[in-house]
Amino acid sequence: MKALTSNIIFIGFMGAGKSTLAKALAKELKSVCLDTDKIIENMEGKKIKKIFDERGEEYFRKLEKRVALWLEKSVQNTIISTGGGFIHVENLNKIGKVIYLKSSFEGIVKRLKTHPQAKKKIAKRPLLQDTKKAEELFKKRESLYERKANFTIDVEKFKNEKEIAKELVKLILA
Repeated sequence: MKALTSNIIFIGFMGAGKSTLAKALAKELKSVCLDTDKIIENMEGKKIKKIFDERGEEYFRKLEKRVALWLEKSVQNTIISTGGGFIHVENLNKIGKVIYLKSSFEGIVKRLKTHPQAKKKIAKRPLLQDTKKAEELFKKRESLYERKANFTIDVEKFKNEKEIAKELVKLILA
């Protein structure tokens, strides 16, 4: 099997499956994956929700920019899952190939609500607490995801993560 020749960055709205698919793809490619939200939590020693509560979204976005610069300079041939707002970092396309995991807002809400750990999944997303506001944010970001992506995968067209990972392997190593 061919190896990665650049970083692969997953973008998409919160709950689209970026972290789950990064892990599945890393397993499929026998590679490594990083999660920008986990990196930020480690930097701050706090969960994302607590960072938002204590310091606000603007501070969090500054942390994302720091992580993006580090990824561009220091990380190679890695699969990277990002937070939903990571598309705002200016150097996104310099970090690697960008794959948009596309889903309808309804598909995302359904996916989160039917997850075995649904309460936890929803609670850890500060911007998803108000569904109406979250849907407005989704609509604002949707075209930006499309513009920033090198590839788009409609995750609702597949049965499970393993199926999507196999499709991604074909796309990435083509």
